[in-house]
Amino acid sequence: MSTTASAEPQRPAPTSSIKLIGTLGLIALFSGLMVVSVVEFTRPYIAENHRIALERAVLEVIPGAWERREFVLTDEGVFPAGEAPGPGRTIHAGFDAEGTFKGVALEASGRGYADIIRILYGYDPACECVVGMTVLESRETPGLGDKIETDPAFVANFERLDARLAADGSGLANRIRTVAPGAAEHPWEIDGITGATISAEAIGSMIHRSADGLLPELAPHWAAFEQDIQD
Repeated sequence: MSTTASAEPQRPAPTSSIKLIGTLGLIALFSGLMVVSVVEFTRPYIAENHRIALERAVLEVIPGAWERREFVLTDEGVFPAGEAPGPGRTIHAGFDAEGTFKGVALEASGRGYADIIRILYGYDPACECVVGMTVLESRETPGLGDKIETDPAFVANFERLDARLAADGSGLANRIRTVAPGAAEHPWEIDGITGATISAEAIGSMIHRSADGLLPELAPHWAAFEQDIQD
């Protein structure tokens, strides 16, 4: 009895490497277009949320302020945003409901315990003092380092923190610094926080560094903020 040999099943031809590369390229292109589309779609919403958050922060650190206006500090002076003759540093100014100038909000940053801390602090030239502080960005340890923004006693340090300029106007008359909790004896000293020493000291250092460098540049131009009201 004769038998017929069974035919071996045909194997599919191997996929061309060129086709594989082409397919992967199309997938990557499509994914890239999707990412770009999402970024472009959300960009204006992110920018608007940032603007709202910044405005709230400015009004928070300048007591009595109802409105924020932007100015630009250049080598030639202080100008309302859009009227500056060249590039410069943005300064946030606060005005009350009647349009009276109440002070400026300045950004500062420095290394904390876990990462960089960014803050916004208010300065009133009438009393030559820091009148408010809020944390813009922080990754400090929850329950410890984050007390720089949640501890009422620590935040109260910045209600009237002495930031007077020296007689020659070259910098601050006294060094703003953080001391041990309950050890502040001078109006330019900050009572620290138990368990969050590094974070609290960072706040004092960054405010001093910022104010010591920026306030001497702003001091000759406070009238420019009042002038904007009259205009």
